Amino acid sequence: MLAAVLALAAALPVLAAGPYPIKANGVNCRSGPSTSASVVKQYQKGQQVTLQCQTEGVSVNGNTIWGKTQDNCFVTDHYIQTTGKPEYVAPKCGGSTAPPATAEPCPTLNAAGTSLLKHFEGFVPRPAPDPIGLPTVGYGHLCQTTGCAEVPYTFPLTEATATQLLNDDVPRYTACLGDMLDGVTLNDNQWAALASWVFNLGCGATGSSSLIRRLNAGEDPATVVGQELPKWVNAGGKQLPGLVRRRNAEIDLFNTASSKQAYPQCE
Repeated sequence: MLAAVLALAAALPVLAAGPYPIKANGVNCRSGPSTSASVVKQYQKGQQVTLQCQTEGVSVNGNTIWGKTQDNCFVTDHYIQTTGKPEYVAPKCGGSTAPPATAEPCPTLNAAGTSLLKHFEGFVPRPAPDPIGLPTVGYGHLCQTTGCAEVPYTFPLTEATATQLLNDDVPRYTACLGDMLDGVTLNDNQWAALASWVFNLGCGATGSSSLIRRLNAGEDPATVVGQELPKWVNAGGKQLPGLVRRRNAEIDLFNTASSKQAYPQCE
């Protein structure tokens, strides 16, 4: 009888964990546990997902756990409301269930880059228009819905919750920066400087720029950045002194030596 029970238990499928709510809008569910894996679908804040299994993957805001959802794609645990801390709540993915994580660029910025970005974005506790009239909150979060309803933190933001929101936002821009570049090696200061530029201008404008084209063509990175970043100082049809200062600060950070690589592999 015992042998029959054990055989039956072994034959039963592993139950999925959850359901658990998604913590933010526009969360990508990817083909593998990596920020560069292709996007299969997106989840919105509050949408429920079940986890077939979990696995290690690329770190997002210090969390390396990714969950395979009912849609057979992977979401970083950072955006799933499970226990509130990084830990496994579902069986580990085994065999070929989860593609192995590959070498990736840094999804977040170093301290110097974060400090630069915070300084020039400025702290805004409640949604308000930026210098060209776009509604923003925190440290440069561009509102996607009326009243920034997609933000999972209570208004008015504190500097701590604004920093959390910034950490939520940055991987989107570092991911698209990584997709733009090809055959370039950057240290963490160079990576942070370019990520600040992309955060400010957006992935579309920067992706088609001569700066990216010249870097990918193999030109000297310091020369390219020194010549190209100063071109990006206009907004709303006029030059803004704040953008002039920001581009100069980004150039200075880019030219600051560091032995820590950030692209194409995060060290």
